[in-house]
Amino acid sequence: MIGHKMCGLYMKILFVFAVFAVQNCQGFTDPRDVFAINSLYTSLGYPLLPGWVPYGLDPCGDLWHGVLCVNSNVTGIVLNDSNLGGELSEGIGSFASIIQIDLSNNHIGGSIPSNLPVTLKTLSLSGNQLTGSIPDNISSLGQLTDLSLNNNHLNGVIPDAFLQLKTLINMDLSGNSLSGQLPPSVGTLSSLTTLHLQNNQLSGILDVLQDLALTDLNIENNLFSGPIPPKLLSIPTFRRTGNPFNTTIIPSPPMISPSPAPFALSPDLAPSLPYIVPPGQELQPSGRQKSSNSTKHVKLIAIAGLVSLVILGLGVCLLMSQFCKRRRETQKETKRHETYDHSLPKAKGNPKHDQSLQKPYYDAEKGLRPVAGNGKAQGRNMSMNTSEAVQQKDVKSTISYTGDELDSEMESMISDVLPPPPPPFLQTLSAERMVVNPIVPPITSGKHAMKNVNSAEFFTIASLQQCTNSFSQDNLIGGGMLGTVYRAESPKKLLAVKKLDTAMTKRQSDQEFVEMVSNISKLQHENIVKLVGYCSEHGQRLLVYEYCRNGTLHEALHLDDQIHRKLSWSTRVRIALQAARALEYLHEVCQPPIVHLNFKSTNVLLDDELAVHMLDCGLAPLMSSDSIRQLQGSGYGAPELELGNYTCQSDVYSFGVVMLELLTGRQSYDRSRPRGEQLLVRWAIPRLHDIDALSRMVDPSLNGCYPSKSLSRFADIISLCIQSEPEFRPPMSEIVQNLLQMI
Repeated sequence: MIGHKMCGLYMKILFVFAVFAVQNCQGFTDPRDVFAINSLYTSLGYPLLPGWVPYGLDPCGDLWHGVLCVNSNVTGIVLNDSNLGGELSEGIGSFASIIQIDLSNNHIGGSIPSNLPVTLKTLSLSGNQLTGSIPDNISSLGQLTDLSLNNNHLNGVIPDAFLQLKTLINMDLSGNSLSGQLPPSVGTLSSLTTLHLQNNQLSGILDVLQDLALTDLNIENNLFSGPIPPKLLSIPTFRRTGNPFNTTIIPSPPMISPSPAPFALSPDLAPSLPYIVPPGQELQPSGRQKSSNSTKHVKLIAIAGLVSLVILGLGVCLLMSQFCKRRRETQKETKRHETYDHSLPKAKGNPKHDQSLQKPYYDAEKGLRPVAGNGKAQGRNMSMNTSEAVQQKDVKSTISYTGDELDSEMESMISDVLPPPPPPFLQTLSAERMVVNPIVPPITSGKHAMKNVNSAEFFTIASLQQCTNSFSQDNLIGGGMLGTVYRAESPKKLLAVKKLDTAMTKRQSDQEFVEMVSNISKLQHENIVKLVGYCSEHGQRLLVYEYCRNGTLHEALHLDDQIHRKLSWSTRVRIALQAARALEYLHEVCQPPIVHLNFKSTNVLLDDELAVHMLDCGLAPLMSSDSIRQLQGSGYGAPELELGNYTCQSDVYSFGVVMLELLTGRQSYDRSRPRGEQLLVRWAIPRLHDIDALSRMVDPSLNGCYPSKSLSRFADIISLCIQSEPEFRPPMSEIVQNLLQMI
């Protein structure tokens, strides 16, 4: 019996030593945390992070970047602004002691996992591309103090799951597509001080919030209705515009008192006001003395009115003089543009060595700079943020004032004296008002200064919410590195609204954003999407474009079978030609040259005639070095991106990749293919000059319907565009000429 007990004791000791040995072999970190973090790393797509390795065994001991540990437990993961993609794994709930997860301002998609770690105190997933609804299991996060899910694509109702969250202090659900009423359990959040719900589709009344200890409440741009509880009006920071409230506050019982005068007068002038006889009373004469006094007061009023008219007349004269002066300055500027030669010298010989064609150089940290023939960067910043006018080839640009423009000129001057009226709801931009070289008025300070942007209309966030159904999931067209795009149904036509990512817009001040919009509005080319307007309100920035019904070239090639069948060989050559002309316009017609920096098939839009309209032109100032690296990871980036350099020739490389997509029907990067075929360029290079291999590369949907000579020329252009050295790539004008020969 004793021997049996001793045997059992020895077995327990042996088991303890075995567990200890396994932990030492695996590393210092708790095995549960090792499993959870590896599951997360896999679902994020193995991004390049310092210290992180697939199936790593000791994130704490190996000091993985952004991983916080206490002893052997992972207590925090802080990877905000790390250019992460992929999704969040369900294994994230296996963390044993984690209290902080901050993955904000990345590009993470998918839904929020349904089994979040119950030990969390801070959860920040803001500024991503998360979809779906808020999971009910947040009710299990009893220690949570900060919850940030703002600026995603979340939809559905807010779950009634806050009953156990007694420690929650800050909650931000803004910038999503949440709908429905506020759940009753929100009213039990006794510690809540900050609540941001703006820019959603939430409705109902606000009674559930009136007993909370809030100091900062933002409910702007929703569908809340009914009276506002008086208690909410005492909140130090309470923002509520953009809601269809019935009344401002719950009305109190009316008091019986005389109606107040419309404005205050001095006591001696007060009797001159006409006396309104109350019902049931008669007006009694008051004698000659009162009649005499009334006559005097009438004279005083007449004199005061005459003086007012004189002052008003002087003001009108002053305004007219300012208008005439500004008109003369405008005419001088017009003449200067009329005498300017807009034609560009045509390159002779090898255009790559033509010193007259100044090419820009992009440094990811310092912006765009011109490059001389020796390739050294000059000191002056160029067209990423240019305020110089866009010049048009072989066109004499003139500025003419129509009657409407004269009216708008007067309105802009009068607005200095009178408060400006609210912008009209969803005005569309007429082509006649767009000019090549608009005279940009100086940007002044003040609330309405940002509305003064050349040809682009100003839209309020409330008007854009109305025509996008509060940026609902049903209106979502797509998204990318710079933000998400929604379909907007205006009274006149369909529009596309690009909601810029908050992480990108932080790179610019308000004035820089307005200057960027001004520059984009000057771009005019039949193959570039026209900018209709913009919005900059409540910390959000949006761009409004014309809508293209057939979506993107990426969708046509890889997702939409119906349009894919329409892409004959001649149609593909024409698409390549039109895209080349758009880039030629940016590189060689605009002065100074403009680098696109984000050219790919998702930025090539197709209209009803399958004509090209290129998107994201002029948005390069928003691109960070992380975004550029992401472009390289997608298969479109030129090799020089690794050094942080980007020139017009880098756009040429990206154009070559899009031509490869047109040729093969394959994506630029396809993880589902075998490892040697995932990167389209790497797979295609050895096959482009092999006639047999080239014919096997062609998109099978073409069924062999293409001229072999045309196919060979197309492949030759591609091989020049995707040269590893930028100086060996041709300029876009040369590519345009080569493609024209194939039409």
